[in-house]
Amino acid sequence: MRKIDPFLLLIMAAIAVASLLPAQGVGADILDTLGVLGIALLFFVHGAALPREVVIQGLVQWRLHLFIFAITFVVFPIAVMPYGMLPSTWMPADLLLGFLYLAALPSAVSSSIAFTAMAMGNVPAAICSSAASNVFGLLLTPVLLSLLTRTSVEGGFDLSKALGDVVLQLLVPFAAGQMARPWLAGIMARHERRIGHLDQGVILLIVYTAFSQSVVDGLWTRLPPASVVLTAVLCLVLLAVVLALTAFIARQFGFSRADEIAAVFCGSKKSLASGLPLAKVLFATAPGFGMIVLPIMFYNQIQIIVGAVLAGYYARHGCTPVVER
Repeated sequence: MRKIDPFLLLIMAAIAVASLLPAQGVGADILDTLGVLGIALLFFVHGAALPREVVIQGLVQWRLHLFIFAITFVVFPIAVMPYGMLPSTWMPADLLLGFLYLAALPSAVSSSIAFTAMAMGNVPAAICSSAASNVFGLLLTPVLLSLLTRTSVEGGFDLSKALGDVVLQLLVPFAAGQMARPWLAGIMARHERRIGHLDQGVILLIVYTAFSQSVVDGLWTRLPPASVVLTAVLCLVLLAVVLALTAFIARQFGFSRADEIAAVFCGSKKSLASGLPLAKVLFATAPGFGMIVLPIMFYNQIQIIVGAVLAGYYARHGCTPVVER
């Protein structure tokens, strides 16, 4: 039986502390500023850590990458749209926005690659596809979310402001990191574990400040307990539908088993590491921020548990591994 992820426990602890002792006033302003600076540092480090050779190596498999992109940015939104038909007593507007935001997010990098390797799939393709998904997703996610919310969320979404914020707060630090990579690559490689801690630290800070704001604005009085349970169930259903469709379509397209594995894990993953910082940029002033990010936090843990089981299944049933050379 898989042990509970310690990071999940830390996220739950941050939510609990924010519910009991929410940051307010000057303290909340200070934490909010630290969050903005932490996000900029996080994307600078990610830019410095991403090898350009990886992207070049994987570009030749354009057919597989287009398929994974279609799963991530087309199939997911279509699969989520029926959630808008649920009654508002079960699915408040902010929670629906959270599911639409989840559907528009890019793929997760580390877990996509790790599970593809564990399942003996096409690792170079997974590296290239998940990395490209995150880079292009920074701009594609706000555009896609704008299209989804025009018909599903009252008031829509301010695309021009969102793109400006994304460029200034995320893409500029990322590009600066890429330019600095020749001088920082060795440091990034030696301190890979600490970079992971930076990811987690920034996410925990965002979770605490976001839920503090939402608790002060009455999150737990506006979110029925049934909606919390429903969120977990709908995330599990969404993941099951996407996994089944991805595997089925990949086989219909004639992809090899190794490519199918890469498509299944890259296509079904959604990035918490990019999702929470990006949400902080897009929904910084939203009173329902805690409700908006609830689906991505539930989905992240469910995808890890299910992904581990599925990777073990693929590995047991055998496949010729494709490794980076």
